[in-house]
Amino acid sequence: MQNINEKVIGLLLFCVSSVGAYAQGADIKAAETAYGAEQYDKAIELYESVLKNYGDSYELYYNLGNSYFKTGKIAHAILNYERALLIKPGDGDVRFNLELAKQQTVDKIEPLQEFFLKKWFRSAQNLIGVDSWAAIGIVSFVLLIGCLILFFFSKWMRLKKSGFYLGILLFVVVIFANVFAYNQKKELLNRRAAIVFTPTVTAKSSPDNSGTDLFVLHEGTKVFIRNAVGDWSEIVLEDGNIGWINKKDIIVI
Repeated sequence: MQNINEKVIGLLLFCVSSVGAYAQGADIKAAETAYGAEQYDKAIELYESVLKNYGDSYELYYNLGNSYFKTGKIAHAILNYERALLIKPGDGDVRFNLELAKQQTVDKIEPLQEFFLKKWFRSAQNLIGVDSWAAIGIVSFVLLIGCLILFFFSKWMRLKKSGFYLGILLFVVVIFANVFAYNQKKELLNRRAAIVFTPTVTAKSSPDNSGTDLFVLHEGTKVFIRNAVGDWSEIVLEDGNIGWINKKDIIVI
């Protein structure tokens, strides 16, 4: 009887998941159709509904960003392009469209110069996403074990040398792949970047309205949250400027 109940439950779960997948596919198809017909507001509504009901994905954020861009809602477009990049940081199309959207924002903030090794490290890390780095790390580790076996147990010196040098290379790949995957996973879980969603907001020197005015930000600007006190967030700009703004003026990426 227990086995029968387990089978029935499994069948019901399969049916529910199948129906959910079919409904999701139908909604996405409807959104794509609306976008193709230049009904961008309808496409936005459908994509937002899919994200709410079925969870996020790179494709949904990217398509939603495109839909918002077509309607002239640049801050919304930037937000969704940035969210797509968190999932798939190496995608060239998203980065290109994100740069197009940023060109339509008021604030032109020049990022601080980075040490070239740090810049290279981040560029290498963002070539692919966290799942891909994790897969590379696992495959490389398995191959590394094979190289160790070859080095310790092979009777031929040439194979020993090959196993040794290839093992060193694979060991380096394992280290970097795990570090890259860890950093990207950390960014996904602990999101500190945000987009300004108020047409104009003045950053203060302290977390209250009586603080000194420091600088003015406009809709669509990317900031990084460093601290929070009550309804206020301490933000850092890409050029290093620091100030406090109200939490209601930003949306976390």
